[in-house]
Amino acid sequence: MVTHALLLCYIEDRFFNYSSIYYYGMEDDVMYPSYMVILTSLIGLAVVRRLFADHRIGQKAVWILTCLYSAKLAMLFLSSKSIVWVSAALLLAVSPPLLLYKMCREKSKSASKMKPWQGYAHAVVVAVSVWFCRETIFDALQWWHGRPPSDGLLLGSCIVLIGLACIPIVAFHFSHVLSAKRSLVLVVATGCMFILMQPPMPMTWSYHSDMIKAARQSADDISIYGFMASKPTWPSWLLIVSLLLILAAATSLIPIKYVVELRAFYSIAMGLALGVYISAEFFLQAAVLHALIVVTLVCASVFVIFTHFPSASSTKLLPWVFALLVALFPVTYLLEGQVRIKNDLNENVTWGWDTREEDKKVTTMLAIEGARTSLLGLYAAIFMLIALLIKFELTSLLREKFSERSGQSKTQGGARGIFPTRMRLMQQRRATSIQSFAVEKMSEEGAAWMPSVGNVATIMCFAICLILNIHLSGGSSQAIFFLAPILLLLNQDSDLLSGFGDKQRYFPVTVAISTYLALSSLYTVWEEVWFGGNTGWGVEIGGREWFFAVKNLALLILTAPGHIIFNRYVWSYTTKHTDASPMLTVPLSFAAVIITDVFQVRVLGVLGIVYSAAQYVISRQQYMKGLRYI
Repeated sequence: MVTHALLLCYIEDRFFNYSSIYYYGMEDDVMYPSYMVILTSLIGLAVVRRLFADHRIGQKAVWILTCLYSAKLAMLFLSSKSIVWVSAALLLAVSPPLLLYKMCREKSKSASKMKPWQGYAHAVVVAVSVWFCRETIFDALQWWHGRPPSDGLLLGSCIVLIGLACIPIVAFHFSHVLSAKRSLVLVVATGCMFILMQPPMPMTWSYHSDMIKAARQSADDISIYGFMASKPTWPSWLLIVSLLLILAAATSLIPIKYVVELRAFYSIAMGLALGVYISAEFFLQAAVLHALIVVTLVCASVFVIFTHFPSASSTKLLPWVFALLVALFPVTYLLEGQVRIKNDLNENVTWGWDTREEDKKVTTMLAIEGARTSLLGLYAAIFMLIALLIKFELTSLLREKFSERSGQSKTQGGARGIFPTRMRLMQQRRATSIQSFAVEKMSEEGAAWMPSVGNVATIMCFAICLILNIHLSGGSSQAIFFLAPILLLLNQDSDLLSGFGDKQRYFPVTVAISTYLALSSLYTVWEEVWFGGNTGWGVEIGGREWFFAVKNLALLILTAPGHIIFNRYVWSYTTKHTDASPMLTVPLSFAAVIITDVFQVRVLGVLGIVYSAAQYVISRQQYMKGLRYI
């Protein structure tokens, strides 16, 4: 049966893939149709299943025959000459956990699973078979991309295929081994990173067969695309190393949680790798920034890792690390421009004035502006990460304290079970007291700096994002609705925001939106008055600009009551049910929406109407909920 299957695969492969040899060189004519390949494969699989059911062939024969008949179907999808044998080899390497061992377990209930050495052996066989299929993978990638793939893409595809092929081994035989699952995830992630980054491969690492060399040395690519200058991509290796270190630590392959020295070395290595990558990839022309960026990333890495996995002395040193990180921000931002401008001026003094020098100066200024914008984005991301981490740590701490209090309240029993309604009404006050208790507890443990540092990081991130909004979009008013939620990361602390709690978490968001839109409205009116008119810098009393300013400023004032009332309500969430002041502000906001000429004032009016309706609905719900407990 196996010999018959091999002969059938050989004949169909010759007829289907080498039809020009037997059909007088006419490649357009089909000698062996595709449906015959499908039909013979289905018949072969059906015969194998029937013979196995009648106990005429063994398990190994079923495994080999199933792989051979299934491998023939690959001819329908890829046009490689050796696709049948490559697919057969890959199926024979991948299918034992699915076919061979599974049938053994079904036949003998006492049969054990795959042993560890067998798992390693099968993984090696899978890797060898994938390496044997490299030319077929190259053909598939070339067909998909339309041009020969790079060495990094080819290697990444092979690694991903190895990881996917090893899934049956882990899923069916080593599902109880956590290290096997982690290793499998790490292998697949490594392949995906190679595919995304496509780092340059050393010549000693890459294997170029005759077919791959012929595909990459084709004259058609040069005649069509020309010679393309390739960008150096060696920094992508650093990013791959950084991501692999993160995955290894997340899957506990690197035990940084238990060894402090390893944690310190790991954090410094992460910071160095990311710092060098960012410097070489985005700030290649600003050499003076490289040292500062590397130090910044090292500080950020140390702060993040030791905040999540603290040590005995880290709580005392981390505030100073964060202070150094904050101090590096203005130094890096100012130093980048000053050094490059100074060098450019020295060159102009040396060579004299020239038109080309002026163009070079303009180009340098644009490069400085772009580098500073990139720096702002980098520091915004760092401060956002720190704020998110501290918010996560504080939330976890509050959840633990709440669980402890809940456990104590359940053990007390007695009178607590008699007044369930009153206890539900006191739940919000108890949560506030737990939060205050958590702040006091952190002060005793030496970690009282965490809320303050989180607040500083949040405010810094929000301020930098506002600056980026001005640089990139000219101060778009719509952007504030995406930037204001950053302020949800603010925490209650004992210094900056002592009266701020979970109850007031939405207050900074609404205040920031209202304030930003109001200031943007004032700036728009001022810009239209002083630069939009035909009278230059003057404002004629009773003129068009004067009327425009008075009208829109008056409408801006009309929108203020609705925002003030709603912001006060968001701070306390207390209002009388009979208070009609929110609804009285609706006509004022509606008038501003209809009459104004400024877009920001119109947005403020719409928000005022929405705020009034929301306050009325929430107050009504609170009133009805309170009536249920009376």
